[in-house]
Amino acid sequence: MCSLLFKTTLDYEKNLQTLLTLIKQTPDKSVIVASEVCLTGYDYDNFEAMLAFSASATQEIKKISHQRIIVLTMLERKGEDVFNFAKVFHKGEVVYTQAKAKLFKFGDEHKYMKAGCDEDINIVEVDGIKIGILICFELRFKELWQRLEGADIIAVPAWWGKIREENFKTLTQALGIINQCYLVTSDAKNEECSAQSGIITPFGITQRNGNKPCLEVPYEPKEIKKMRKYMAVGIQ
Repeated sequence: MCSLLFKTTLDYEKNLQTLLTLIKQTPDKSVIVASEVCLTGYDYDNFEAMLAFSASATQEIKKISHQRIIVLTMLERKGEDVFNFAKVFHKGEVVYTQAKAKLFKFGDEHKYMKAGCDEDINIVEVDGIKIGILICFELRFKELWQRLEGADIIAVPAWWGKIREENFKTLTQALGIINQCYLVTSDAKNEECSAQSGIITPFGITQRNGNKPCLEVPYEPKEIKKMRKYMAVGIQ
């Protein structure tokens, strides 16, 4: 498992090359999580350019996903509406998409995009791994935690405000502990963000990236089973 940490600039192509370079450095069969809208940020002044870049970036990421599982988000238009889609890439394809259901009104997200549905937040199995995704602000809604009960890995791509850094650290650790699974989160290294990318184990042991652009922690399915048997609270 790999949690990424890098700064998103206004140069979309530069961001993409940073992402691709980091991904190429990860071992085969890695589960990789990048920060929310890591390729463009919320560049509302160039709204149409953001949407156009997502399409070309998707094709580039597909090319390096054959031996990896990659999770990130990007803004895209579906029909007449724009959504913030989490995408899971694997074996050269987008194997799962999930629209952000809880928009962050303090950041005016509701003015530029439409919310997805809570009911569409589900566990998806990719290469034998049960993966759940919560996008940034969704982390604050406890009813969504239950929807991911039974996941092996919960991915949390985020663009989380620095002034709420302690909230982010506490919530990500708590979610991993209560669902007795691995949690891989990625936040941007931008000045306004918490930069608290990291990985939490089923036992609640937490590692944060610090200054590492890519934090790697082995995925051990036995650790999930061990924790759920040791502290039996009904999660299968």
